Amino acid sequence: MPDMPYRKKDARARTARRRAARRQAGHGVTLENVAERAGVAPATVSRAINHPEKVARDTLERINRAIEQTGYLPNLLAGGLASSRSRLFAAIMPSIANLVYAETIQSFTRRIRENGYQVLLGESGYSQEEEEAVVAAVLGRRPDGIILIGINHSLGCRRTLLAAKIPVVEVWDITPTPLDMVIGYSHEAVGRAVAAYLHGKGYRRFGLVVAGDARAIKRGQAFEEELSRLGIAGELPKAVTPPGSSLQYGRRRMAEMLDAGFTGGAVFCSSDRLAHGVLIEAQARGLKVPEELAVIGFGDQDFAPFTYPALTTVRIDRVRMGLLAAEALLARVNDEDPGEAVVDLGFSIVERETA
Repeated sequence: MPDMPYRKKDARARTARRRAARRQAGHGVTLENVAERAGVAPATVSRAINHPEKVARDTLERINRAIEQTGYLPNLLAGGLASSRSRLFAAIMPSIANLVYAETIQSFTRRIRENGYQVLLGESGYSQEEEEAVVAAVLGRRPDGIILIGINHSLGCRRTLLAAKIPVVEVWDITPTPLDMVIGYSHEAVGRAVAAYLHGKGYRRFGLVVAGDARAIKRGQAFEEELSRLGIAGELPKAVTPPGSSLQYGRRRMAEMLDAGFTGGAVFCSSDRLAHGVLIEAQARGLKVPEELAVIGFGDQDFAPFTYPALTTVRIDRVRMGLLAAEALLARVNDEDPGEAVVDLGFSIVERETA
């Protein structure tokens, strides 16, 4: 019995040694081990990891099989220090919950992955200060390029991005002076076009339900200015929601406008989700759509044709935007010509039953 404590100590020591050995084994798998198993030179393994398109298919298959069998995890950051490539792009968006942005980032990511890169996602929460912090954090991971939603950045963020000297593409907006490249459309042009469309349909009373982010506000302001130019006098009934959008916000803001005396006309919403909420509240109040209240949204989300009545909206080619952004960044990192620095995708008004 006296030697029991020593036995326990020995058992604990053996357990610790086994754990350490397992950890060491995991870290001990080297590129040379993979090369030996695949029957190739270490340089060929490195080439297969960093430039798989330059390796013969059968050799690449042997190397990939050896990597899988050994559990080797390439140190991509260390490889990047030697090659100036991390094979990583960063995508920073205002909200991962906003489906219109998500579709662009999804198409971007799909094309990037097809070319052997991965995407690091960051969320700014519609805040320039938060975007600046996220940009600083992701640049510490040494991405080969960045895609940003929007063109409005803090001065510190702009300085950081320019100092990084990596390709940057801004999307969902347009400007003649991008940080590097921009692919989007004019929010002001959208607002003017919607105002002209509704005025041309004979509507003379108007309202706005708009989210409190920079892009939505631009559309709303241009909408009001165009109506003023067309002879619609006075301040429009307007409801502003927090940044982002939801059916809940749309319905509540429409209720507030109706309770405040808005008696009908045409309402422009800064997103389809807000428009859907406006539509539901109008129907709950017994208003006929579009006879008493017309509704037009923005984004042409997949549910828009299936609301009742079907939602009139503004269509942006979100998928093409993401694909073009990916191709522009890939071209730049491969020292190829990405084409025009400013690409205006335009937009279209999709006429359905609500307006």
